Amino acid sequence: IGLELYVATDRHSRAGVKERFGHLTLLARDRTGYKNLVKLSTRAYLEGYYYKPRADWELLEEHHEGLIVLTGCMSGRASRLLGEGDEEAALAEVQRLVALFGAENVFVELQDSGLPEQRELLPKLARLAERAGLRTVATNDVHYLRHDDAYAHDALLCIQTQSNLGDEDRMRFGSDEFYFKTADEM
Repeated sequence: IGLELYVATDRHSRAGVKERFGHLTLLARDRTGYKNLVKLSTRAYLEGYYYKPRADWELLEEHHEGLIVLTGCMSGRASRLLGEGDEEAALAEVQRLVALFGAENVFVELQDSGLPEQRELLPKLARLAERAGLRTVATNDVHYLRHDDAYAHDALLCIQTQSNLGDEDRMRFGSDEFYFKTADEM
């Protein structure tokens, strides 16, 4: 059981509407971890809700026991820092996670959903894991169940954003690989 958590600098802050939250994926390792997932989710909604439910490092410090943490997708802080060319800041970010959760509970997350920017990031993430002495884990960003559901998902995005499939500048996913892949596909 897990949770993709938005992590803000300060969950109480309402400044900076354009603040980009970093994603972390948290997985319950045991019953304590499950209880901490529930507490983090609840407090992110009740105390940190501003466009999205947000936690911060203070909450993570209070509720980190029993959790496994993945560094997140391309919207995770480490990935974004690598994408910006700041390898040292990305290393500091994962070292902060290690200090809190323990090296045995931190994994550098690797994703390949067919996006060029993800493929460019993969070797950087592998180097980051090696430098930090961490293991990697391959995951897939899942938004629909089957590959055949990509078109329906695209239509749903149009409905949600009040746009049309033919609109050039509408929100869209960059590939049709955001489905639940088999072990062989992974």
